[in-house]
Amino acid sequence: MPPHADVQQEQQQANAGLWAAIVLIATLLGFVLGYSVSSGTGVEPGYFDAPEAGGYGVAPTAATPGMSEEVRKYYEGLMK
Repeated sequence: MPPHADVQQEQQQANAGLWAAIVLIATLLGFVLGYSVSSGTGVEPGYFDAPEAGGYGVAPTAATPGMSEEVRKYYEGLMK
């Protein structure tokens, strides 16, 4: 191989190593930042038990206003 080809190949290997280090550091930094934000803002206890959180699979209780007996029985049957 000509000498300039060796230099060019070494430079490409160094660039690949540099990019690998940049990606690794960015990934770790993103994880640490995301974890710190998530741990500081967490979900309040009891949120998923609230009837208003219906999108999370919580079946309405018998005390829910406007619910017919038929609908209440349907939801009770789903929990069995």
